[in-house]
Amino acid sequence: TSCSIIFLSVQSKSTPCPSVENQQQQRNGNRLAFISCSHDRAVLLYEYVGKKTVDLQHTEVPEAYRGREIAKHLAKAAMDFVVEEDLKAHLTCWYIQKYVKENPHPHYLEHILH
Repeated sequence: TSCSIIFLSVQSKSTPCPSVENQQQQRNGNRLAFISCSHDRAVLLYEYVGKKTVDLQHTEVPEAYRGREIAKHLAKAAMDFVVEEDLKAHLTCWYIQKYVKENPHPHYLEHILH
């Protein structure tokens, strides 16, 4: 298995919503997707647990940026990635579970493993 991280960087405290640029790199078999603008980073950790199965494990947003829906952007990016890559997903992360519950789109729901 390999672990991957999505980084979502925020420019300043006045930025209400980060711009999304998704870039991917391969490093030692690990897949790294990130959104980058500045020094502070919000992170989504996921791991491939099978050829077409990912475990969305954890989101973390710097304390100074909490309450600005940045984790929501990470959750949406993660679920969109799962759909686009036609993967199945375990939702270990409580926030992504919450996001899917609040946004029960059929194209998300058909990719979730229970």
